Amino acid sequence: MKLDSIDRKLLELLQADAETQVAELAAQVGLSATPCWRRIQRLKEAGVIKRQVALVDRDKVNVGVTVFVAVRTSMHSQEWFERFRAAVAAIAEVVEFYRMSGEVDYLLRVVVPDIAAYDKVYKRLIADTQLLDVSSSFAMEELKFTTALPLSYIP
Repeated sequence: MKLDSIDRKLLELLQADAETQVAELAAQVGLSATPCWRRIQRLKEAGVIKRQVALVDRDKVNVGVTVFVAVRTSMHSQEWFERFRAAVAAIAEVVEFYRMSGEVDYLLRVVVPDIAAYDKVYKRLIADTQLLDVSSSFAMEELKFTTALPLSYIP
């Protein structure tokens, strides 16, 4: 799907606030409401806009501690991976999960209220799968957090 400057501007505005009314979006991109709404629908149908969510304040729901967990394993079979993926998927505190290149095999971002809660997550993580090494780093301060993707790379 080819995205023009209006699509890019709509994406920028929607990433900042997905609850912005169509009429306001239309005014900001220089369209009337109906063509603006159609563009948004087209972006959704094409999968450019995957879904709209509410961003919840972590502190207000008592998960203000962020832990980055680096996992190394000596197991690389598909069966092991599926078991590990299922174990991680079952842990609600894991909010991001990546397979990595380099020395670390997997990287997880975990949110919890405190170290004791993380210890429970850690025990669940190591109980279900064979891991070579698990290294946890606690974020001291959040310096930047955004869900907005850069749009300057759109061809």
